[in-house]
Amino acid sequence: MVVGDASLDIDLLVVGAGPGGYVAAIRAAQLGQKVIIADKAKFGGVCLNVGCIPSKALINSAHHYESMLHASDFGLSAEKVSVDFGKVQEYKTSVVNKMTGGVEMLLKANKVEMFNGEVMFINENEARLFNDQEAPRYRFKNCIIATGSRPIELKPFPFGGRILSSTEALSLPELPKSLIVIGGGYIGIELGQMYSKFGTKVTVLEGADTILPGFDKDMSQLVVKKLKKSNVDIVNGALAKGAEQTDKEVTVTYEVGGEQKSVTADYLLVTVGRRPNTDGELGLELIGVKVGERGLIEVDDQCRTNIKHIFAIGDIVPGAALAHKASYEAKVAAEAIAGLPSKVDYKCIPAVAFSDPECASVGYTEKEAKEKGLKVKSSKFPFGGNGRAVTLNGADGFLKLIHDVDTGLVLGAQIAGVEASNMIAELGLAIEMGATIEDIALTIHAHPTLAEITMDAAELAMGHPIHTLAPKS
Repeated sequence: MVVGDASLDIDLLVVGAGPGGYVAAIRAAQLGQKVIIADKAKFGGVCLNVGCIPSKALINSAHHYESMLHASDFGLSAEKVSVDFGKVQEYKTSVVNKMTGGVEMLLKANKVEMFNGEVMFINENEARLFNDQEAPRYRFKNCIIATGSRPIELKPFPFGGRILSSTEALSLPELPKSLIVIGGGYIGIELGQMYSKFGTKVTVLEGADTILPGFDKDMSQLVVKKLKKSNVDIVNGALAKGAEQTDKEVTVTYEVGGEQKSVTADYLLVTVGRRPNTDGELGLELIGVKVGERGLIEVDDQCRTNIKHIFAIGDIVPGAALAHKASYEAKVAAEAIAGLPSKVDYKCIPAVAFSDPECASVGYTEKEAKEKGLKVKSSKFPFGGNGRAVTLNGADGFLKLIHDVDTGLVLGAQIAGVEASNMIAELGLAIEMGATIEDIALTIHAHPTLAEITMDAAELAMGHPIHTLAPKS
């Protein structure tokens, strides 16, 4: 306990307990640091509590429901199939509790001290941790800031009532009959498609000419095809103007092609990006940590801020706001603090959308490679040529492999299809290790598996495909 208001000495203070913070705390503890980690919310951060994990639990339930509705496709009969959305939410909560409980167990096992409450810097070497019960003061040798991000709130669409952020959309007590989604990025499409599978009438308003703008258009078009089968209306080139809500519904006005239109639904979900949590009572400006115009903290290749013993990782630094990027940076920062020569090397960071079909990308796209002046070739193998994909009723999809023409080095890959999220790892490893298309083609892949698609794409790239026809010269 604190005597008076004296500071307790600690090696490392970690602010934020998401996929960046808790990984940093554990890695630092493994390296001999005395660590305390603090978070005002439940440990596990946005990802485990109101992001990646609960959304995938709901998506999994929606997939099972859709499969039951189409059981006859597999020679099965299922009668009176229905959704108990309360039970679905209970399943989701059980998954979240299991994962967050696991994080706390791991922190405890690694002798990391945990504090549930706010953090406010006093100076560049001290911080006050506080909650309703206590307010200890700590003097730290190093600090890692991993406070994450929150949904961007637009002035015409303030969160509350029938206007939801992704956080509220994951915890609706009842299944909405209709839903409007502003933003056709991966969050909007994942949640919108999930609800559509449960039977909700979904309308997506997207300002760009395609959904999932971070992926190649031939990938997003497969998702569009599936969305339309689920009776989802997609309005591209739409500019949302405002919303009016009652206690039962919300009406959104928008402009498309110079024409004013409106749509009404039970709820409105706004998914237009996320804002870094670098403002508020943390006091970064008080201690002189430089924060850019967009709220992002500039760091070096060891995740150091302009104050050499204060580090920043995850959504609050430049780059993609991805949980796995935060975890990677966490290990680099913890190892740098321990004196190891670790540095970030973003050679390839995979990106995944858990849409249907799933979309995954790593390394260069063909367009990006050519813009860099690289001489590349693209080889596209269809999922329809893979036995395992066909048995899973997942023949719609493809794997596109990008390689250097002169060296054969794998430079990038894009996958749209069933289990793309799991398949992309092999190609990320190939890029990291400097593998060639021949290395992949000569690697024996188990049969029948989806992984064979990667081997087949490599053989196609070499000009001697077995399970598809070689393109004409």
